[in-house]
Amino acid sequence: MRTGRLEAFSDGVLAIIITIMVLELRQPVTATGHPGTTFGALLSTTGTGLLSYLLSFVYVGIYWTNHHHMFQLTERVTGGILWANLGLLFCLSLFPFTTEWADDTGYARIPVFVYGLNLLAAGVAYWALQSVIIRSQGPHSALRKALGRDLKGKVSPPGYVAGCIAALFGGGNSPGTWVAVGFYVAVAALWVIPDRRIETVIAVEPEPSPEESR
Repeated sequence: MRTGRLEAFSDGVLAIIITIMVLELRQPVTATGHPGTTFGALLSTTGTGLLSYLLSFVYVGIYWTNHHHMFQLTERVTGGILWANLGLLFCLSLFPFTTEWADDTGYARIPVFVYGLNLLAAGVAYWALQSVIIRSQGPHSALRKALGRDLKGKVSPPGYVAGCIAALFGGGNSPGTWVAVGFYVAVAALWVIPDRRIETVIAVEPEPSPEESR
């Protein structure tokens, strides 16, 4: 099986995840419950929600771009790859729930901890998908060559774990929970920085024929 159907399905799921998250943003209201029309109402009602949405949107975008790059070096899809990809999509599909929970509770200890667990689970699921693809490609895997030492992949899980630990020692709006969010933002910033590893390998790999791309 070629990768086209898997990529199209994954793109659709990620688009739905982003749509659900943006629909969970609350419209600005005044103290009396009427629709707000000022920046003050926007900040007080929707401010943290926008920041929460932005962080989760960036994470979904990171996974989408890296997923796209990874499958540029994947010619065929096996059953194992299909299930590993579904595992990743399952973890990402929890983002709207964990994002809204953390925001609605004012970044309380347990919701921020669970949000970190969600990020960690998604990272592990992506690593599993990556490993299954490499195994299916054999000893001369183009993806393995592109990843090299994969320093970003090795640094990210400890960052999530550190954030989860920090969240456990914090409460609503306490330093612990905001330190945890800081770890989550730092890992996202690490991946937002352009990574040319896969593009470099693609540049020297032969392009698949039109028949192979179908």
